[in-house]
Amino acid sequence: MLDRLFLGVVPIEDAGCAAQRGLSGSAFLFLATLCENPAMPANPRRAKLFFIALLLIAGAAIIYTLYANRPWNVPEEAKREINPVAPSPAALAAAKPIYSDKCANCHGDTGKGDGPDAKSYYPAPTDLTDSSRMENITDGELFYKISEGHKPMPAFKRKLTAEQRWQLVLLVRSFAAAKSSSPAAQNQP
Repeated sequence: MLDRLFLGVVPIEDAGCAAQRGLSGSAFLFLATLCENPAMPANPRRAKLFFIALLLIAGAAIIYTLYANRPWNVPEEAKREINPVAPSPAALAAAKPIYSDKCANCHGDTGKGDGPDAKSYYPAPTDLTDSSRMENITDGELFYKISEGHKPMPAFKRKLTAEQRWQLVLLVRSFAAAKSSSPAAQNQP
């Protein structure tokens, strides 16, 4: 067991002393646990390094969370792409098994963002039935998002052919309750 543990020059044995010198309660509790846990290293230097490593890991997790949840920026040229696959029952039928296999676990069977894995992710999967949202997204933008992915959504550029991804765009469009007459939402040839 540790007889003494120092963080800088503050002895951790004395709660009053630690509090007087500005050591936060949670840091004190963590370090006090180190003193009482025989499984932890008996070397004060190792304890300090362990504490610093935990702080670095926590910082990295925070940075990763902020980085992963940044806005989804789609290049303007991608937004202007036109779907080469004509809307048809055959195209929708071809996309349904792909959607069921690759997308439904998160976006749900009907595209509401309520799939069985949806609650596991932040940000939550998009509700593809929201016509007010979908009318402001071009086919090219949907194709880009399916192709490139954005954490936590995986990229499908290497997993699906371009035709399959364009078929998925058509299927995703079919989920929206109300069809928009906006040219931004329906830019078919």
